[in-house]
Amino acid sequence: QVQLVESGGGLVQAGGSLRLSCAASGRTFSGYAMAWFRQAPGKEREFVAAISGSADYTYHADSVKGRFTISRDNAKNTVYLQMNSLKPEDTAVYYCASTDRSITTMTGRYAYWGQGTQVTVSS
Repeated sequence: QVQLVESGGGLVQAGGSLRLSCAASGRTFSGYAMAWFRQAPGKEREFVAAISGSADYTYHADSVKGRFTISRDNAKNTVYLQMNSLKPEDTAVYYCASTDRSITTMTGRYAYWGQGTQVTVSS
């Protein structure tokens, strides 16, 4: 059974940084694309960033491009999201997800999800 556990969220001032981690277990980690999504109160879940199994390909949403960076360490079965220059509009619950398909930005193609970690950015 695939399990994803996020950590690293918290409260930070605007302009600050956080690094989220997602520890995966239950299958061969390096074989599958991973992604981060976020959901703010009253809004739909939205794509943030994705990375292929071998880390050869990454995608970042336009809203975070240049500020956030997704990466992975297959030896540690962990995917990361480095978030710099944080803005109040980045406040959301951040979810880690894994897909059985190739790298994609589409929420519906991710079958496995973590429980989420809260990120709050104060102005």
